[in-house]
Amino acid sequence: MGLIVARDLAIGPAPGRILARGITFTLGKGEVIAVLGPNGAGKTTLFRTLLALIPPRAGQFELSGADPNSLPPDAIARRLAHVPQTINAAFPWSVTDFVLMGRSARIARFATPGRADRAIAARALSRLGITHLAQAPVTRLSGGERQLSLIARALAQESPAILLDEPAAALDFGNRERLAQLLSGLAADGLGLVFSTHEPAQAERLADQVLTIDRAGQAMLGPPAAMLSAERLAALYGMSLADVRRASGQRAEVRGQIARSGGIRP
Repeated sequence: MGLIVARDLAIGPAPGRILARGITFTLGKGEVIAVLGPNGAGKTTLFRTLLALIPPRAGQFELSGADPNSLPPDAIARRLAHVPQTINAAFPWSVTDFVLMGRSARIARFATPGRADRAIAARALSRLGITHLAQAPVTRLSGGERQLSLIARALAQESPAILLDEPAAALDFGNRERLAQLLSGLAADGLGLVFSTHEPAQAERLADQVLTIDRAGQAMLGPPAAMLSAERLAALYGMSLADVRRASGQRAEVRGQIARSGGIRP
């Protein structure tokens, strides 16, 4: 049984407006799927569909063997966590209280988090390396610190699968590397991960499968070696082969420099 099983999904923000069709994949325990495509192709819409925030326009999907249409929101949250690109926090919750919100699907309605919930939140902060921010108000965090707090909240949710919408977008170079190591560790622990990215090198490093959605709404799934070839990337992003190879060569040079310095694991 897959953590997420999608069969011939069509997605769109509204009836009659289809962004992509034919999305089929299975996410298993410990597996990582990277989603690539140009802006506006439907990556975020796919995530909103899988979270049952908007209905699929065709096809179907399951979360841990259950039809999401038959599940209340807290049951969906116990199966699937979400890390959005950003948050617009208007209230100055402490980072600890913000991360504790991830426990809401695990505690009774109107109940308050207990000692065990706080211990889980503390472990999530520690794993993200942001324990020092525990009492900081989320309204005063940098973009990167907010993103790490969002990931900690998803970990505290203790769902077997996590969707991460461009998780590295707001992170600096060092935190991007720490995030890559974290995601590898979470997959090794058995979590299923689906993340969107505009960085082919990130997908190549972390993903077991790559799902691409192009501007025409065509979805394709395959191993990184096949899906991230220069020819496929050129078609996906409307680039010339020369430009793709130039960009790929620059990324390879940077990765090599980092590897030689010992700052990244090959």
